[in-house]
Amino acid sequence: MSPKYSMAWGAGQNLSTPGPFILLGFPGPRSLRIGLFLLFLVMYLLTVAGNLAIISLVGAHRCLQTPMYFFLCNLSFLEIWFTTACVPKTLATFVPLGGAISLAGCATQMYFVFSLGCTEYFLLAVMAYDRYLAICLPLRYSGIMTPGLATRLALGSWLCGFSAITVPAVLIARLSFCGSRVINHFFCDIAPWIVLSCTDTQVVELVSFGIAFCVILGSCGITLVSYAYIITTIIKIPSAQGRHRAFSTCSSHLTVVLIWYGSTIFLHVRTSVESSLDLTKAITVLNTIVTPVLNPFIYTLRNKDVKEALRRTVQGK
Repeated sequence: MSPKYSMAWGAGQNLSTPGPFILLGFPGPRSLRIGLFLLFLVMYLLTVAGNLAIISLVGAHRCLQTPMYFFLCNLSFLEIWFTTACVPKTLATFVPLGGAISLAGCATQMYFVFSLGCTEYFLLAVMAYDRYLAICLPLRYSGIMTPGLATRLALGSWLCGFSAITVPAVLIARLSFCGSRVINHFFCDIAPWIVLSCTDTQVVELVSFGIAFCVILGSCGITLVSYAYIITTIIKIPSAQGRHRAFSTCSSHLTVVLIWYGSTIFLHVRTSVESSLDLTKAITVLNTIVTPVLNPFIYTLRNKDVKEALRRTVQGK
């Protein structure tokens, strides 16, 4: 930890006595901290604005009011709250003494960040299933993916996401802390928080690992199977134009899936929480700050329907 940062806190807070937790954030030269603050602030504003724009476009254009874009709206809504649960407090860590957070506040932030993260896994799996039906069973698609089923799948994703993290959250909330209260992270992540506990954390680690493994493996399995059928179907399409048209309907979703899974599998499926906390913090920036800001651009730049709706909105039609 930066000596200057420790002294700032040490002036009014013994770091080894009961009190608020302290998010270390990104200690370093003042110029670096100012640069990161501005970068994260701009990316957060772009994330909120971009995802709100997608929700507004879908709501304003009847041609986009299909199950595919209904799920996309759910994903955009989720991304807004996912970044809001994390980034504002991250920005506060760049302000002197702004990294303080209470035990209840830390537990609450942790619960919402990970619940929303789990929900994203389930939503991406549901979106893969939707693309499977649209490409592999086009004649039966409208009969299977009814508005009622789409609503139940979306609601089920939210319920499963918030239920999955309940047991680890309860176990983590029961931990005792009697040493340093400095969290080597920019938000209340599970790994660096339980490292500070002076009680046995083996059960918490195993349960957290098990939940992460089941959520990732289950959603990844649905996604992989769906895309295996999708790719097989696309290959069988005789014309190149037909193959391109079919692939274009799922290319945006596939890009988001690859980015999201690539940045989160390392973070949650591991057996030791005490190693590589600085590396974990760096990679967490990808899926909490970078990935959410990329998603709106991926869906607008690679989706013909969304680009057309955006053009019509700009032109006032």
